[in-house]
Amino acid sequence: MATRSATVAGSRPRVRLTARAALLATVVIVLAIMAVTPVRLYLEQRHQIDSLHVQTQRLAEDNARLEKLMTQLEDPEYLERLARECLGMVRQGETAFVVVTKGEQSEPAPC
Repeated sequence: MATRSATVAGSRPRVRLTARAALLATVVIVLAIMAVTPVRLYLEQRHQIDSLHVQTQRLAEDNARLEKLMTQLEDPEYLERLARECLGMVRQGETAFVVVTKGEQSEPAPC
């Protein structure tokens, strides 16, 4: 019998799951499952906010570029240059000449 008591004494104690511990484990698991959805939504919304910030910066840059273009289009000298280069217009009394070289294609001005 001494050998039997030595094996029982040398073995690990058995862990018992009480009703209170089972209830606590169930509550913790339910709370963890319920926390997944809000965390996922939070991360998705953070990503959406970041992409909206990038889009806002891009739109602000576009607005600045368009404002600059508006200012240029109000300048009579710029409008005259556009009319001459892009539309081939000349002032009254001026004569326009177009030089065409043989075999080469002329590219229009970038307007």
